[in-house]
Amino acid sequence: MRITREFYFISSAARLLGMHPQTLRKYERLGLVQPTRTVGSMRVYSGEELERLRLIKHLVDELGINLAGVQRLLSVADSVERMRKLSGGAGLRSDARRRIEREVDRLCDIIGLGREYHEG
Repeated sequence: MRITREFYFISSAARLLGMHPQTLRKYERLGLVQPTRTVGSMRVYSGEELERLRLIKHLVDELGINLAGVQRLLSVADSVERMRKLSGGAGLRSDARRRIEREVDRLCDIIGLGREYHEG
């Protein structure tokens, strides 16, 4: 079994997302995404980062949320993801774990995260 991980330079990522490369640079400056850098300092985006950018685009374009709001929502989403990982820990009873997972699912629904984003 071979595991492949795809990476995209900024021009390819922008084209796939229907965004301008300058927008991706702005999102990086704001801390919304953190692409890795090549030795020559070129930005490289992973598939996970493309999904995060799709979410940002959805929040901005379709829901009309400004970038400050997007920053807050992504911060909440990151916290939710950490909670989800903690709920899978061995120290919790199964009923407590299920309650935490239900609450995490509710939070994800409230902030508009699809299952594909928060079940990764």
